[in-house]
Amino acid sequence: MPIANPTPRTIVKRRAQRGVYDHAVILRILDEALVCHVGFVVDGEPFVLPTAYARIGDHLYLHGSASSRMLRTGKGGAGVCVTVTLLDGLVLARSAFHHSMNYRSVVLLGVAAEVVDPGEKRAALRALVEHVAPGRYASVRPPTDDEITRTLVLRLPIDEGSAKVRSGPPIDDEDDYARPVWAGVIPLELRSGAPVPDPRLDPGCATARWAAAYARG
Repeated sequence: MPIANPTPRTIVKRRAQRGVYDHAVILRILDEALVCHVGFVVDGEPFVLPTAYARIGDHLYLHGSASSRMLRTGKGGAGVCVTVTLLDGLVLARSAFHHSMNYRSVVLLGVAAEVVDPGEKRAALRALVEHVAPGRYASVRPPTDDEITRTLVLRLPIDEGSAKVRSGPPIDDEDDYARPVWAGVIPLELRSGAPVPDPRLDPGCATARWAAAYARG
């Protein structure tokens, strides 16, 4: 179900004007980012772990070893919190207090379910590869049945969440605008370098064009 209205758990309270509840915006942020952080509780202790993910429609997919504590906790019906952040710039104000960052972030809450259907599981693993490297899956060996069995995949609905976005220049106290100190934004972006071949790569394998031109956003 697309996110239509914020829930009491996902309403942005601090800097509420930065809250965004538009489903399309949330999906765009999820599609651009590469890593999410998953929060969960085990025996009363909170944990937050980074991991790769992929989106298919209105579901987020997480994967890992079948022995992963994070995934085993998630498949057991415990609620999880998934966050994603894109850092767009350093916001340098005239006062130390008003320094900030420009960013786009998403928080998702919900209960994940284990993916047991073999077809859906394979589709999720394909999406995970394609999310990181679009077009890559067609040229690599697909997972074997044994690898599929050893991998745990969770599906989280994207139906309770919100985005939070800051953009623009610093916001100083009026009295500080006359201070003779540089203020503004230093833009930041994720860039790829030149591909580095595996030392054991067959000399006849040329660098793929998509790898040489890799970019996010």
